[in-house]
Amino acid sequence: MNVPCVRVSTDEGEATRRALADRDLVDQSFQITAREGSLYIPVTDATAAEDAYDVVEFDAPPRETQTMPEDVLGFEPTYERLGDVVILDEDDPERARRIADAIAASDLRARTVVNRASKVKGELRVRDWDVLVDAAAEDDSPSDRSAHSTATETVHREYGCEFLLDIAEVYFSPRLATERHRVVEQVHEGERVFDMFAGVGPFVVPMAKRGAEAVGCDLNPVAVDYLRENARRNGVAERVTAIQGDVREVVDDYEGWAERLVMNLPHSADDFLDTAVRLAGDECVLHYYDIQHEDDPFGPGIEAIREAAEPQYDVRVDTERIVRSYAPHEHNVCVDVTLTAR
Repeated sequence: MNVPCVRVSTDEGEATRRALADRDLVDQSFQITAREGSLYIPVTDATAAEDAYDVVEFDAPPRETQTMPEDVLGFEPTYERLGDVVILDEDDPERARRIADAIAASDLRARTVVNRASKVKGELRVRDWDVLVDAAAEDDSPSDRSAHSTATETVHREYGCEFLLDIAEVYFSPRLATERHRVVEQVHEGERVFDMFAGVGPFVVPMAKRGAEAVGCDLNPVAVDYLRENARRNGVAERVTAIQGDVREVVDDYEGWAERLVMNLPHSADDFLDTAVRLAGDECVLHYYDIQHEDDPFGPGIEAIREAAEPQYDVRVDTERIVRSYAPHEHNVCVDVTLTAR
């Protein structure tokens, strides 16, 4: 029967489905259907989805009955999926174990189930994890284990790119997929871009796929290894330079080089603004991420950018964007500015 569906390209399907699921808009009573290069995702509220997506009427088949974790538990658990790893955030170990067992018993595709065992910590921004289910370890087939070096390594797919990563060794948030795509779509072929805190490459790799010459720097040597591998597996290794170290120690090699800078290090990006200004060319777009109180989410970041860049540069604020809620009364925000040399 005809139901309202968000229509997107298949490359954008998983990220769009996740974004809609975060807003509780996916209609689980109908199947998601692929047809002629497009994916049709049934939604419960067409009006709520129309603000960001193309909503059409589509003859979506009713969803076949599947056993989901909530069917086993009797309540709907909260979890996040990253590739074939399912991530829990439960304070009660017994409840976490019950949920993990229910996920393993359900039809949900999951190789590993983990529970957060610590907050993000240290200058490398990694967590500890409790591995509750590791299906590959329980399988006698060696081919299953060879596909992943550890239980916490997985492949995440996002807007036509794939990223190999280990959540126990690197920081990565799939919730920022839509925001990353927003920034990546602004990149032009031949542009020189520099990600100052690049991680495994979720900005660098798709920017290179758009034809940019991309440099990614990160303190974490494991993340840099994954960045190089992800550049290779996405076919952009020749356009990506991966640097391990503190960006403040490599700035001399790229002074005045960048036409676009990404500063996705909320809480402490302001400590690196002097370095960003040195990296910037005569005209440079800066994507600056911050965590601020809801009363003034953008002001402190804009003030810090002006203090670092003026009078050497004119500073034009292009975009003020709330990316997501971070904590009660606090927002993760992005400020896009253009720096123009005087």
